[in-house]
Amino acid sequence: MRFSPSFLDEIRDRVPISAVVGRRVSWDKKKTNVSRGDYWACCPFHGEKSPSFHCEDRKGRYHCFGCGVSGDHFRFLTELDGMSFPEAVQQMADMAGVPMPQPDAQAERREKERTSLLDVMEMATAFFQEQLQSAAGARARAYLRDRGLTGRTIETFRLGYAPEGRNALKEHLAGKGVPKEQIEACGLVVYGPEIPVSYDRFRDRIMFPILSSREKVIAFGGRAMSPDAPAKYLNSNETELFHKGSVLYNFARARKAAQGAGRGAQDDRGAGTIIAVEGYMDVIALHQAGVENAVAPLGTALTENQLDLLWKMTPQPVLCFDGDGAGIRAANRAAELALPHIRPGRTVRFALLPDGKDPDDLVRHEGRKPFDKVLAGARPLAEMIWTREAGGGTYETPESRAELEARLRQLVSVIVDENVRRHYQQDMRDRLNAFFQPASRQGGERRGFGGRQGQGRQQGGRNGGGGPSSTPSAISDRLARSTLVRGAQELPALRESVLALTIVNQPQLLFEEYDEVSAIEFDNRDLQRFWSAVLGIAAGMGERLSRERLVEELEASGFEPTLKALDQQIRNSRLWTATEEAAPSDAREGYLQAMALHKRTRALLWQRRELERELAEATEDGDGDRVPQILRALQEVQMETKRMENQEAIIDGFGVMSGRVKGPAKG
Repeated sequence: MRFSPSFLDEIRDRVPISAVVGRRVSWDKKKTNVSRGDYWACCPFHGEKSPSFHCEDRKGRYHCFGCGVSGDHFRFLTELDGMSFPEAVQQMADMAGVPMPQPDAQAERREKERTSLLDVMEMATAFFQEQLQSAAGARARAYLRDRGLTGRTIETFRLGYAPEGRNALKEHLAGKGVPKEQIEACGLVVYGPEIPVSYDRFRDRIMFPILSSREKVIAFGGRAMSPDAPAKYLNSNETELFHKGSVLYNFARARKAAQGAGRGAQDDRGAGTIIAVEGYMDVIALHQAGVENAVAPLGTALTENQLDLLWKMTPQPVLCFDGDGAGIRAANRAAELALPHIRPGRTVRFALLPDGKDPDDLVRHEGRKPFDKVLAGARPLAEMIWTREAGGGTYETPESRAELEARLRQLVSVIVDENVRRHYQQDMRDRLNAFFQPASRQGGERRGFGGRQGQGRQQGGRNGGGGPSSTPSAISDRLARSTLVRGAQELPALRESVLALTIVNQPQLLFEEYDEVSAIEFDNRDLQRFWSAVLGIAAGMGERLSRERLVEELEASGFEPTLKALDQQIRNSRLWTATEEAAPSDAREGYLQAMALHKRTRALLWQRRELERELAEATEDGDGDRVPQILRALQEVQMETKRMENQEAIIDGFGVMSGRVKGPAKG
């Protein structure tokens, strides 16, 4: 029996591949990261003592770096258990709770028709490619050359040209025996009851084939050569093959690039992430510049289905928009679209280009490096929401501040996932408190939101030049200010600083411990942005990475104050293993101790939050028996947390005692 691709995809989407593989292997606790759906085990296909078998829920794939086997759910069952393919599908369907399809003559006929339509689309693609290289395509070739595209790029994306004539494609296909019903079903001609004779839909346009996830041509986008054309870009209409809101341009190629770049790593230069830009030419120009993991919606705003496609490829896609007013508005619409659907391990980031530039302009005139810097500065969804709401107004009165708070509360309330919604609510409260916190003013007066009695009354109106929030530009300054350079009391936790600075000073650790290092989650928001830049630079340089080049790139990206603040914090605490002068062996030992402390601390934080949630539920339910038990467990976690905070000093001093540190010794 033949199974439709959509049926098989539904099963894969419903059942994590770890649930299939996990019945036959034991996951390695040290390397496995369950929250990211990233699993490691000893390979079941060949004997080994150390885990080199990798399984990723996000990709629905497994791969062994020892023996090279790889595949999906069905292949695992057929190759390891010796099942036939139908038997594997039956078992997977049972796990997914999906009924097996019944033999359907009509469905099989539709599948054959779809296959025939794909053949017609392939013939049309070849025709357009031939026309581009003919005398009729001279203007189109010149246009593509002016846009900086090479012959190799044109061939890679199979760009073509639709001639001016009304019937060129229709006559070509008819001459090859394609019936008019199939030409119409593919959307290649305009037809209907009020049109006596059908005619080519695409005329005098550069043609961009649009591929399915299985790399079959299912539609076209056409860019008009004439400035008088009613529409600059024209897409195929909806057909049996093509549903515009559920397709991304360059989806299949970008997915391969992302999967092959980083084995699950996330960074700002390509490894494991997907970049959504606005147009076909942006995607193609980026590919030519070496950024092969970009996709684009098809001439319209991003849809929910397209956002789901992005999340199937990566848990944190980067949405890249032009820096002009239209780009900012599009970014805000995308933020509102994503907000209800985020959940643990699934969100979006936003990269905003310089005003007046699009990705095509940036890489064509200046190369890839400026675009990489834009990606390195990609902003989290929470920051986009906050900046949009708080960055454009003045908040001199309690009423205006209350209005801002109400807007933020309303926006965050749409998040479906309860845990994420709670964290967003806390994040917005923290931002509000920091934004309106008392700040020193001349004459010792104070201003604030919800401050204590005795604070001076706010002075200076909209034009009074008084408080920091008296002008929009001053507000923007406050929003952009880094907590890392505002004061030592707002620096990251010491263990976080040790981890970050040790890796910067000893970048070989990044490659030796890549899976663990790339998965580090920092609590400090500024350190999160800093770490994203570190991983992006490392991925871009690869084996050429050195401490000097890493520091140079970080400083060029605006992180020099961060580096200085981290280094000063480390030296003030006399943790020499994290400094530049430490011997590699001592730095590694200090890193391992800090990492163990960091993991344990985050685990305790998670336990505390879960117990607090259980306590709230038990109290609401009136479950008096559970409350004392939860309180005891919570007290134990709090005591352990306090003990860990006191123990943070264990990372202090290693290497000084060993005598191998080349820097200052303790006094």
